[in-house]
This record gives sequence, C-alpha cells and structure tokens, in this order.
Amino acid sequence: MSSVNKTILIGLLGKDPEIRTTQNGKEIASFSLATSESWKNKTTGQKETKTEWHQISIFSPGLVNVVKQYLKKGSKIYIEGKLETTKYTDKNDIERYTTKIVLQGFGSQLIMLDKNDNAQENNTDSK
Repeated sequence: MSSVNKTILIGLLGKDPEIRTTQNGKEIASFSLATSESWKNKTTGQKETKTEWHQISIFSPGLVNVVKQYLKKGSKIYIEGKLETTKYTDKNDIERYTTKIVLQGFGSQLIMLDKNDNAQENNTDSK
C-alpha cells in the first residue's frame, strides 16, 4: 500500500504574500496562514480562541500567479498541499527543523473564499 501526504487547511493570510524568484527565473510564493478554533470555557463561561500558524510555500506557476494577483493579508483561502520538513543548522551550530505546507505539482489546490474578491477564476488546481 502506498502512503499519503496531504494537508488541507482553511485560514487567513497573516501578512501579504512574498514572491521570490529563483536563479533560473521560477517564482515562488510564500506566506503564513492562520487557522483558529474557538470554544466556551466551561469554568469561566468566556470564549477562548487558539490560533495555529502555518508556513506555506507555493511552487506551481499557476497558483503563484493567483497569489500574486489576488491574495493579501487577511484573505481567506482553502489549500491542499503536502507537509515537508527541512533540517538546517542555525548560526549557533544547532540542528533545527522547520515544517511547512508545500503546493507543487498535481493535487495542489488553492481556492479563494472571500466573498468580495473580484477574481474571475477563484478555483485553481495546479494540474
């Protein structure tokens, strides 16, 4: 049986996307995405919220173009991608790991969920 590495998130962009260009001219989009859950504290009766921050990297050219044209801080989106963990050594020679969600190739998806978007095409699959 083969394995599955798929992540689905709905959340809000924490800041405007950053677009970088590689040495060979390929563009990469990256941004942070906030997902939150809320509940009522049974003891105090107060509403509580917990927010998780996810680092997103997009390599698919079609999706990068959507990000460049339509997404900004506060945009609500649905994404499908895969988890990717990278190992690196920091400036103090300590090995660290970072995990992000990567949208690249077949099966990656980004859907804009804001009702006020002027986008003609709000569902883009990177096939």
